[in-house]
Amino acid sequence: MKHTVSAVVFSVVVGIAGVAVAQQYNTVPAGDKQYARCISYSTSKYTGGEKASKIPGQTRAEAWCTCLWNETPDDFGGDLVKFSESGKGQATNKVCEVYSGWES
Repeated sequence: MKHTVSAVVFSVVVGIAGVAVAQQYNTVPAGDKQYARCISYSTSKYTGGEKASKIPGQTRAEAWCTCLWNETPDDFGGDLVKFSESGKGQATNKVCEVYSGWES
């Protein structure tokens, strides 16, 4: 019983910490072309992007692209969606799927 309670408490703490971390992403600057391409491409390629995400006020596509935009290096100038589909971007993609609630 003690282990069950510990596991539940741990899960709640990790969940709360995850939400706190998830809400700390920088806001994407208005008019950012890389972000706009990500939204456009992801909503045309994948289903469900227009649905509400875990992040209040954002669709899944907006939250996913915000995550990708923040998780790539500052000097990254490539396509965020193509990066997420690459071998190097798979781990980042998983993080962003969870962040946005767009798990596959």
